[in-house]
Amino acid sequence: MPQRLPPVLSKIDLPAAELWAARLDGELFQLGDCFTPIDEIEQPAHRARAVHSTMPVSTGYDSRLIAEQCSAAWIWGALDAAPIRHQLCVGLNLRTGRDLNRNIAVREVVIDAHEITTVAGFRVTTALRTIIDLARFRERFDGRDERTVTRLMRAFDITFDACVTEMDSRRNLPGKHRARERLSRC
Repeated sequence: MPQRLPPVLSKIDLPAAELWAARLDGELFQLGDCFTPIDEIEQPAHRARAVHSTMPVSTGYDSRLIAEQCSAAWIWGALDAAPIRHQLCVGLNLRTGRDLNRNIAVREVVIDAHEITTVAGFRVTTALRTIIDLARFRERFDGRDERTVTRLMRAFDITFDACVTEMDSRRNLPGKHRARERLSRC
């Protein structure tokens, strides 16, 4: 019996030329920087694997890094396309040196265990934390950001009041007032 392809393929699995050829032949579709067999139904697990496939395993960072902000929004299905530069974070107590490559931005953050969930074995900020982070940190909170946050709020049944309660539970939370104003428009 023929062996089934993994649900997400990257340059680690096959040379880039073979992946692109299979895409052109209609056997794969592109998923961020990775590819997926056409008989797979795209799900958060596939997108989480695609985000985490960009991290070199040899660094040891992969188990500490958490997909956040736009990368998490894409994993949750609130963005139609993967961000050009994935946004990842690591708990402040774990520390990280520098960005792993030019396609990844890594921040050190204060994050509690209840703000992290696991998707296909990879760490991702919860939908609530993702919503709050987008409202706090996006440089411009334009119509695209509002749509993304609104999609997350609807998909996970998260209310404005739930966001405010979570933000108010944190002492000295930078960007809290700006986030509250931005979220009130969603």
